[in-house]
Amino acid sequence: QVRVVESGGGLVQAGGSLRLSCAASARTFGNYAMAWFRQAPGKEREFVAAITWSGGTTLYADSVKGRFTISKDIAKKTVNLQMNSLKPEDTAAYYCAARMGLLSTTSTTYSSWGQGTQVTVSS
Repeated sequence: QVRVVESGGGLVQAGGSLRLSCAASARTFGNYAMAWFRQAPGKEREFVAAITWSGGTTLYADSVKGRFTISKDIAKKTVNLQMNSLKPEDTAAYYCAARMGLLSTTSTTYSSWGQGTQVTVSS
């Protein structure tokens, strides 16, 4: 079981940037996929981006392609989400998640979740 903890949220103006980090702890990571989801008030949790721990295959939601970049730091055991050109509609609680196996955009397939970090983009 992987334990994940997010950090890096905050308040930023539209057009600005933020970098989220997810610190992961597990005995081995080779078979894991890591993802970021977000949830705005009154809305369902939605997929943002995902990456495989080995190989580094990535997947993005259409709404963030070209603006967000997911990456991993094996030495630090972190998965990062660089968010550029932020828009007010990016405002949400952002969650890091982990699952064994392939990339998935479905939140229910992820077994480990962090507590979330708030991102607020002002217009």
